[in-house]
Amino acid sequence: MQVRNKIKVLVVDDSMVFREMIARGITTDPDIEVVATAADPFEARDKILKYHPNLMVCDVQMPKMNGIEFLRRLLPQYSIPVIVVSAISSSVFDALNAGAIDFISKPDNKLSHVEKFIEELIEKIKIGSKAKIVHQPKKLAASPADPPTKLVTAKPATTKKVIAIGASTGGTEAIYTVLKSLPKDMPGIVIVQHIPPMFSRMFAERLNQSLSIRVKEAQTGDTIERGKVLIAPGDKHMRVKRSGDQFVVECFAGNKVNRHCPSIDVLFESVAKEAGNQSIGIILTGMGYDGAKGLLAMKRKGARTIGQDEQSSVVYGMPKVAYDLGAVEKQTSLSSISHVLSTML
Repeated sequence: MQVRNKIKVLVVDDSMVFREMIARGITTDPDIEVVATAADPFEARDKILKYHPNLMVCDVQMPKMNGIEFLRRLLPQYSIPVIVVSAISSSVFDALNAGAIDFISKPDNKLSHVEKFIEELIEKIKIGSKAKIVHQPKKLAASPADPPTKLVTAKPATTKKVIAIGASTGGTEAIYTVLKSLPKDMPGIVIVQHIPPMFSRMFAERLNQSLSIRVKEAQTGDTIERGKVLIAPGDKHMRVKRSGDQFVVECFAGNKVNRHCPSIDVLFESVAKEAGNQSIGIILTGMGYDGAKGLLAMKRKGARTIGQDEQSSVVYGMPKVAYDLGAVEKQTSLSSISHVLSTML
């Protein structure tokens, strides 16, 4: 009988109660083994050398050295996937900037919330264990002291085209890499990133402060305009609708689609219906298949489509499914997507 290799996990948290809760919780899954726990980064470094874990779950706030500084020092030496655990704070984006592949927010003490936290963490560990560390030339910048000057117009600049982007694991950094090279007068962009509520707003605000293009968390009724990016709220689907000579978005609560809300397929299918050959679809790194069928629907309506390649993806899941379906017109590296996009306009 073939023995199944378990995912070896190191849990790092200064709270003994919390790290033991994590360790006990995630080992209820038969595919996961906690090989060690650590109370601080220095102990964690020793445990990495001793146990060679496949993945590390690490708190952001710790004594002696915070988790973000730990990642900045650790990951250049040891290419280990890291999932950070954090309170609701923009510090998670600093952790992703430092090389973490994903994050999860800490639960309160309610039993139901703890159970949901463990369930989500187990899923992230299974995804993360398949991830690879991709070193990008430039990461999502911290909020600058002097944000770039935004494009200001007397009235909204109606977009003739709609650019739709979908991403999951590794997507926050991938989205930044695509957007940072785009000019301020790009056609309107709509994005679904699989991300929890509240963090979607923080993500949009951080991008807005880091980029010359305008970025905001979407609200129902927002118009899609040149030089503006709309990011779906973390707990609502987003779809595009035509309104006269404009495109607007609608954000709405609903059941999960392909295990996600917001769902990339919901966005892409609406773009296929409403914008057709006046749209471009881009699918980025992430586990699963959300967005693949929607991208195919866009292509069948005449849209141009781009998929991130395997080498530059943290997780080559969604882009692979889309490529295998025939939904991807051009597959390319993350660093080349903005150039390819420009040639399609």
